[in-house]
Amino acid sequence: MTQRINYLYTVCFLSIACITGCKKEDGNGHHAGAPIVINEFIPAQGGVGTSVLFTGSNYINDTSQVSVTLNGKPLKVVGVNGSQIMAVVPKKAGSGHFVIRIGDDSVVSSGIFNYVYTRRVSTLAGSDSAGFANGKGADAMFNFSGQVWYRSMGIVVDDDLNLYVADPGNHCIRKIDSNANVTTFCGNPGSSGYADGKGTAAKFSLPYDVALDANGNVWCVDPGNWDIRKITPDGTATTWAWGNQDPWSISVDKTTGIVYYSSCNSSGNIYPVTGQWTTGSPVVSGLNYPAGIKFDKAGNLYAVINGDNIVKKFTAATWAATTVAGQLGSAGYVNGAATVAKFDHPWGLALDAAGNIYVAANGTWDGGTYNTDQSIRFIDAGTFNVSTYAGSGSAGFADAVGEAAAFSAPTGVAVDKNGTVYVLDKNNNRIRKIISE
Repeated sequence: MTQRINYLYTVCFLSIACITGCKKEDGNGHHAGAPIVINEFIPAQGGVGTSVLFTGSNYINDTSQVSVTLNGKPLKVVGVNGSQIMAVVPKKAGSGHFVIRIGDDSVVSSGIFNYVYTRRVSTLAGSDSAGFANGKGADAMFNFSGQVWYRSMGIVVDDDLNLYVADPGNHCIRKIDSNANVTTFCGNPGSSGYADGKGTAAKFSLPYDVALDANGNVWCVDPGNWDIRKITPDGTATTWAWGNQDPWSISVDKTTGIVYYSSCNSSGNIYPVTGQWTTGSPVVSGLNYPAGIKFDKAGNLYAVINGDNIVKKFTAATWAATTVAGQLGSAGYVNGAATVAKFDHPWGLALDAAGNIYVAANGTWDGGTYNTDQSIRFIDAGTFNVSTYAGSGSAGFADAVGEAAAFSAPTGVAVDKNGTVYVLDKNNNRIRKIISE
């Protein structure tokens, strides 16, 4: 449809193309110092490659003297005359107002262009059945759903694009490299228990979450053992602390290097681990089933409050709390402004380099397909507006674009340095990948 619309605009604009073959000349149409006017632009929404036709006055007959930007990103100007401009939207421009500039004169569009991202979901690794197998892509197997109460949110990605995944049904941490090869990083997939050690010599009970520090160490919480473990890059696990409460989620504040964990119960706390065997008093107390926790680059802490159906922010150093998005105690699947949006027992959490928040939205105790939200939600860093990144309100399995894609109890989410999103898809026992554009 977009290609057809662009074609029609291009046909309508052929007369401009004839004019724009002429470069700088006398009477080129623009009167310096007089207002540039945008009467309208069409279409009002589109993605990368969309041709936008501006109609107005005091334009020019020379493409080299016109600039059009959207959120500071330049569009390619392909045609101009005294009353029309055609320009092509670049990749990842975002929604906002256009700015047209000719010489020292400029104008900002009154209307907003709604940028539509193409977010394609694919399967990175895993197959439908719960089990254990190392291998590439679909040859690998995970056990996220062997017991309905498995509640892993553990998925992180390093700067080399390696993923580390907490696999509770196999009692281990898996590693997926950038070529989708799945291996056992740490833990014994055939034996639940407790043991420090390297690789398969280590034992875990229910590894539920993982985090990375600045040195490439993987940190893991295991509510089955009540422990916080540090795993070095060679796969050696060492117990670092015992939980004051059963630890379910974990994050590292990279501004300080301090590790934090939380306990998912009706009076859940968030604790710092300042050194081996050194767990401080809670920095945040009395949360109603806190789930995923993550720090931004400024040291602010974000937490999904599963029992309240909201996402909260705790300001660095003061731990002052504010609600980022969602309606307290009101479950649902609604997009929109922060105070309008609804979540249905959300679970996992991730932040990208720009501070945008991604929420893995189904954190019901059994990963039920009855949950009204089976998607990854997106919270804009600037406005806290909530939208669906991929998936929908219906559980299933489908590799597709945007809301046509289907997940079944997405419980974990991670974002790499390039903006690619990864999803722990519980009931499908798969790791999914979302590429925007």
